Amino acid sequence: MAKKDFEKALQRKGLDNATIVKISARFNKIDEVKSASKDQLFEAGLDEAEVEKVLGALGVKKTKKVAVGKKSLKKAEPVEEEKDEFKMPLDKIRPQSEYEKKLSKIAEELGLELPRRVISTIAGRIEGIDVPDEKVKAILRKANEKYLDHRMDANESAGIVAAQSIGEPGTQMTMRTFHYAGVAEINVTLGLPRLIEIVDARRVPSTPMMNIYLTEEYRNDRDKVKRIASQIETTTVGEIADIETDMTNMRILVKMDVHRLEQHELTPKDVYDRIGRLRGLKTVVELDDDVIIINSEEPSFKRLQNIVDMVRDAKIKGVDQISRAIIKKTGDEYVIYTEGSNLRDVLSVPEVDKRRTTTNSIQEIYDVLGVEAARQSIIDEAYKTLDEQGLTVDIRHIMLVADLMTADGDVKAIGRHGISGRKSSVLARAAFEITAAHLLHAALTGEEDHLDGVAENIIVGQPVTLGTGAVNLVYTPVRRGSKND
Repeated sequence: MAKKDFEKALQRKGLDNATIVKISARFNKIDEVKSASKDQLFEAGLDEAEVEKVLGALGVKKTKKVAVGKKSLKKAEPVEEEKDEFKMPLDKIRPQSEYEKKLSKIAEELGLELPRRVISTIAGRIEGIDVPDEKVKAILRKANEKYLDHRMDANESAGIVAAQSIGEPGTQMTMRTFHYAGVAEINVTLGLPRLIEIVDARRVPSTPMMNIYLTEEYRNDRDKVKRIASQIETTTVGEIADIETDMTNMRILVKMDVHRLEQHELTPKDVYDRIGRLRGLKTVVELDDDVIIINSEEPSFKRLQNIVDMVRDAKIKGVDQISRAIIKKTGDEYVIYTEGSNLRDVLSVPEVDKRRTTTNSIQEIYDVLGVEAARQSIIDEAYKTLDEQGLTVDIRHIMLVADLMTADGDVKAIGRHGISGRKSSVLARAAFEITAAHLLHAALTGEEDHLDGVAENIIVGQPVTLGTGAVNLVYTPVRRGSKND
């Protein structure tokens, strides 16, 4: 599974199959290819042109060519590598206020290295208040002390802490489906089942829904919002008409409800035209006032029932997969909540505010808006799910999970079909699920395990390479009578 994901990632980079076969025979991860030298790529069977193409596709900066096979007797002079320093565009940086500049200068004089965000926060709290300079210095020293206390220790096992911090509250979560707050008609999955959906990267959530915000022109007018909701909600023939079967004359009568037609801003002609365009309906369709008569050409009761089912489910208007749209006032504006989700088509509606409209389908966000939007959606959905249960989890733990799920450019599940199944260590993969299959495959292919992770070191009885295990002590014995004695 890991090998397939690796090959798919290379395909997305635009590499051809022949090159991918050579690379996958030698490497297991994109990071390994990026960190490999040109000589290692040559050993994998790639020629000069293929190496340049691979490095270009992976965004690796070109290094100076080194002549292969020729050794120089002269000592090579050290070449200073040019470092491209990242510079934030000036229009993206909020300029510091005069008071923030003053605080930055005081912090610099005190030898404090406080981030700009901390300086800005302190300035926002005390600006406009008559605070003596000595008090300001004391505040900055205390802020620096707190900042240093909250920095993570070297070789800290951040992943284990994140897993504990999310897993422990997860055991307290309820396993129920709740009504959405304030909208009794919409069911939405919350609690533990929703959290499992998020980390499993399900293609379709069990209860997909959207929050549709409208542009300034429409958001405060209930009638306009109601009309837009009617355009988005899927309307079928069965919702605006009664369908009767006339067995004697072998025909179907579609009796339209005038009141429902007005509610959905439809006319009998709209319904008649839609039924006439149905695929596979080889029948004669007639319109008589508010009744549509469908005569079956085949005198068959089974065929008649098939036509009834086809006509009842025929969509007249609306966005596909949006089965219901409900209006709710949030703050000073009206918001449309839907059962079902179709982000791409909803965003194409002119009245919809494309910057704020969201869906709880993470895969759909990835397909429409990309991997960064999907990462933010994972963070928002997981944090909201925990928060609704009254559980407080630091958002940085959730951010770590989201980063891990989206690190390869697409959304991966946390499980044997995703992250756990594509680890480079065979022992780590075997420790998770289907142990025998992983070990057998590794033995057949001659796979090596460098024992870099936690699980594999525990399996072989070695200290893990985290915390105190990341430090190696070397003892150098000294002979008696030596100079150092």
